[in-house]
Amino acid sequence: MSYKSVYLQDILTIRDVYSIHYFEYMCDFSFPGESHDFWEFLCVDKGEVNVIAGDKFHVLKKGEIIFHKPNEFHNVKSNGLIAPNLVVISFSCSSPAMSFFEEKILHISEPERLLLGQIIQEAKHVFEGRMDDPYQEELIKAENPGFAGEQLIRLYLEQRLIQLLRRYMARTPTPNPPIGKSINQKADGELFALVLKYMETHVCETLTIDQICKSNSVGRSQLQKLFRTRSGYGAIEYFSRMKVDLAKQMIRENHYNFTQIADALGFSSIHYFSRQFKQITGMTPSEYASSIKALSDHPV
Repeated sequence: MSYKSVYLQDILTIRDVYSIHYFEYMCDFSFPGESHDFWEFLCVDKGEVNVIAGDKFHVLKKGEIIFHKPNEFHNVKSNGLIAPNLVVISFSCSSPAMSFFEEKILHISEPERLLLGQIIQEAKHVFEGRMDDPYQEELIKAENPGFAGEQLIRLYLEQRLIQLLRRYMARTPTPNPPIGKSINQKADGELFALVLKYMETHVCETLTIDQICKSNSVGRSQLQKLFRTRSGYGAIEYFSRMKVDLAKQMIRENHYNFTQIADALGFSSIHYFSRQFKQITGMTPSEYASSIKALSDHPV
């Protein structure tokens, strides 16, 4: 047999990344704005923010993403009420396909959101320093990053952009996976979303595995496997992290003291709340509050 190779064409490639951030802003944070000669996108993971892009004003809510083209002035500001979580990534890309993203606000799907999470997690291993400093001007490579971590970041980022382009431009239908696998994945996705909604509704309470299983008609082993596969955590650990995420938001909104937050989220005591908070974040609530405030007060 005589084999012939097929050249695989690159339509959209990224070689340079300037910043990868996951921000947890105070509800009164304001970034004065900038412009630069590379692309940047901002995605709202939680809450909402006010954004200026060029001469236009936008309000971005959870699950929305905006792209800033090279040399476009842009700034971001919290609305004074909700403490937002944001993903901001800047990069160089000369592909003509990028023109599609100009002056658009798009909604990201759950798979695209998970892919963003993979980029953030990989970046934590590849680069040193904090990922929540809005005034950072250079990414510093870690001495011992994971194998091919930089390549994974590039591939994840390219995949994310291509998925957005495909979904909104509808140029190429997504190939159908095997029917059995597709049905199973869809069922798992729907169950995961159902349980997450249940957890969000009861985030201020104390839940057990048995309560979660009974309320969502799912077996204990199936639930644990689902959460390990989808999130990397067990169900109760995920629920604890959900509580701490909400606690972090409440701290940034600065309306309640730590005791009030602990009570509101169903912790048995302020001491247990502090232990859980430090176990998950690596900081006590007061250390976290000081850290976030320091970033907000950074001189421009």
